Amino acid sequence: MLNFVETFKMALPPRWIYLLLLAFIWGSSFILIKLGLQNLTPFQLGAFRILCAGTFLLAIGFRTLPQIPRHKWKMVALTSLCGTFAPAFLFAMAQTQISSSVSSIMNSMTAIITLIVGAVMFKLNFRRNQVLGVVLGFAGALVLILSGAMHHPEQNYWYALLALTGSLCYGVNINLIKTHLSEFPPLAIVSANFAVMILPASAILGFSGFFSLEFNPAQLESAGYVALLGLFGTGVANIIFYRLIKSSTPVFAASVTYLIPVVAFLWGLLDGEQITLSQLIGASIVLAGVYLAGKKS
Repeated sequence: MLNFVETFKMALPPRWIYLLLLAFIWGSSFILIKLGLQNLTPFQLGAFRILCAGTFLLAIGFRTLPQIPRHKWKMVALTSLCGTFAPAFLFAMAQTQISSSVSSIMNSMTAIITLIVGAVMFKLNFRRNQVLGVVLGFAGALVLILSGAMHHPEQNYWYALLALTGSLCYGVNINLIKTHLSEFPPLAIVSANFAVMILPASAILGFSGFFSLEFNPAQLESAGYVALLGLFGTGVANIIFYRLIKSSTPVFAASVTYLIPVVAFLWGLLDGEQITLSQLIGASIVLAGVYLAGKKS
């Protein structure tokens, strides 16, 4: 067994191991949301996810909190709202009406939205290929939503806008961290984010009726999926992502965006979700747009 692990490490450099692990973990998040929603409300799911992730990250990163100066905590609170708090609920609400596969494609729009937010809010310049990428990305998203509405009338594709809003939050968060918090260690930023979020998440969990549940086997199973989502999909994934950035280039790290929907689609197929040819075409257009938007030149 040990020889197999050593051979695997030699065949794949660490950056590739981190990339594949991250793609699997983040790509699996959408099916975990779907399974969690079978017996929990979106507010229960989002709050419990944050609580699980926050408990884990604060346990390993609590000592880094003093590295954040007092005058930066307002920005920490804003990035925690945009980067984790709001998206946790938006994606959960979206998946009450759309499939996990469609939700993952909306999530892949984050790279494109990050560029738009950077240009509008922070006066960053677009390159020609990035403009084309943005146009392609939104065209693909439109094809995906319209084809889904046509072939899956049982789903309300207006809810895809909630997932797209979650991606907008991610895009704002990336620009805020790059502009205002980039000088601090990643673990300190993430730990501070969850230090801010734990109390509001606990309050929402209480008001949502989570603690009044009977916790029958079905509810316990759903809670278990959400605990996995919080621990791995948020907590462990953040650590792997920062290791990926450290051991590679930002461009290589960003390539995980293209792999996440592939994993999510496979999970969706295994769970019985039907994906039409037009949806695959729309998803391919979105990913082509993300690729163009992320190219250096």
